[in-house]
Amino acid sequence: MGADSINTPVATPAARVIAQPVAAPLARTAIFLVVTLNPGAQSVAAVRALCADLSGLLRAVGFRDIEAGLSCVMAFGSEAWNRLFGAPRPALLHPFREFHAANRHAIATPGDVLFHIRARRMDLCFELATQIMSRIGAAVSPADEVQGFRYFDDRDLIGFVDGTENPAGQAAVDAVLVRDEDPAFAGGSYVIVQKYLHDIAAWNALSTEAQERIIGRAKLSDVELDDAVKPSSAHNALTIIEENGQEVKILRDNMPFGRPGHGEFGTYFIGYSRSPATIEQMLENMFIGRPPGNYDRLLDFSRAITGNLFFAPTATFLDGVAPEASAGAMQDAGEPAPAPVPDTQAAPSTRAGDGSLGIGSLKGENR
Repeated sequence: MGADSINTPVATPAARVIAQPVAAPLARTAIFLVVTLNPGAQSVAAVRALCADLSGLLRAVGFRDIEAGLSCVMAFGSEAWNRLFGAPRPALLHPFREFHAANRHAIATPGDVLFHIRARRMDLCFELATQIMSRIGAAVSPADEVQGFRYFDDRDLIGFVDGTENPAGQAAVDAVLVRDEDPAFAGGSYVIVQKYLHDIAAWNALSTEAQERIIGRAKLSDVELDDAVKPSSAHNALTIIEENGQEVKILRDNMPFGRPGHGEFGTYFIGYSRSPATIEQMLENMFIGRPPGNYDRLLDFSRAITGNLFFAPTATFLDGVAPEASAGAMQDAGEPAPAPVPDTQAAPSTRAGDGSLGIGSLKGENR
């Protein structure tokens, strides 16, 4: 959803669906909003209602400056999926995996719903986040909110270009969108987010050469160091994942953030992937080491203070969510299911075994 969305039709056994803009072009500003779902059926109904209304909110705010490329990805954690939608579930959705070695800890923190809002103007991001919270503010509790920005020539606050190896075009789509491995959720994407804080004073005390060996790139030119001089513990060495001799890509849209008056300097990591296992392997390599003990030395200067895994279903899925939760979802949430409707008032039954998502009729079929 958004002016710069990939708008990629994805073939499934049931229909062709539209993906959310997970592979939208990088933007100048972003808001990362993570909330937890409050107890009660009313909270579930409010968030489900927003699912169907999100595209309309996005159009209303984004039309104020269509060239600003406002977009929003809405994604859900494992427990929230059970409460909101029940079965079926995305095949690989699970709670965030923690990694812990010595004083390095990839920590898991609360988070049920993620809104990744991007645009070339922060005021549009801010307005959309405000509209979203006005709809669901009583149904959720804020867990984390970060306003990110591009820093000079796409550099992190530690001075290095971030996201150089991102795939582009069709390669990006192939890297992030679920396909035939989970047909019911084809077109969706897994999302891992982490909030890192940097010890900037200690980092800046290092020589440029020492920093380059930690990152694995030249600081000024962004050229990758030669393997003959790059340590095996370099950040870009440990985050390369290969399967059957081929590198498996993810799509990063990291953003710097900070409050200089509070001494806060950080990076908000967000990675989209066709499978969470790819990013989880990267984190294991960084925090545990490859082999164990050969860890990412950047973690001597940066620490993760949040960690969540979400699944972003298709825009078609969101458009088709009805405010009332299904009986299966309510039972998964531990809430009583509604009484059966008498046959004389029953709605037409849905087809079984046709590959549909079982969430009612889809709106916006002419998208």
